[in-house]
Amino acid sequence: MKKNILIIVLAVALCAVGVRMAYDRNAAESGGDTAGDGSADALECIMTRYSLRAYSSRPVADSIVEKILRAGMAAPTAMRMQPWEMVVVTEQPLKDSIAAVSKGTAMIKDAPLVVAVCGNTNRFIEGESAAGGGFWIEDCSAAAENILLAAHALGLGGVWCGVYPVDERVEHMRRILNLPDTIVPFNVMAIGYPEAAGAPKDKWNPSRVHYNRF
Repeated sequence: MKKNILIIVLAVALCAVGVRMAYDRNAAESGGDTAGDGSADALECIMTRYSLRAYSSRPVADSIVEKILRAGMAAPTAMRMQPWEMVVVTEQPLKDSIAAVSKGTAMIKDAPLVVAVCGNTNRFIEGESAAGGGFWIEDCSAAAENILLAAHALGLGGVWCGVYPVDERVEHMRRILNLPDTIVPFNVMAIGYPEAAGAPKDKWNPSRVHYNRF
């Protein structure tokens, strides 16, 4: 009797080990925890993201850049137009020139990676224009935020620097990045590994929440 019980216990233990090994293998292959829906990780990433303005000299691997850009292009988009174009900048002279776009963009010179999100007028919804606005602005905003969140999730950080709709900044970026007339620079983001740890700002304000009516 005792022998049978011991066999059953050993069998259960082996099954448990097998399940755990399979779980660990699946988690490793998927790049994360496969047990949950990932909502806790997503919320943590959103709530802990902050604007990073001081970067280390550590370069950003091409594989990481692609992950960040893929996240950007996973953003929602009106009528599936996907109007975005993304310009990746790593050359120092270009970064120096971009940093001159406004007083608040000096950190771009020190960032190992710069991403400019632009709108392609050939993929605007009919009736939209670069001058008159449109849903392309929302689409590019969603893509840019995804990029910042993905960077933070991967251990990097970034900061959003506005370009559109300030005409002077738009023309400045057009010249630097050699953009054709059909491409409208929307924003530019400095991205890299933090030189020192930062902290997010608590922006929660329940007085800004309204239910059913204002």
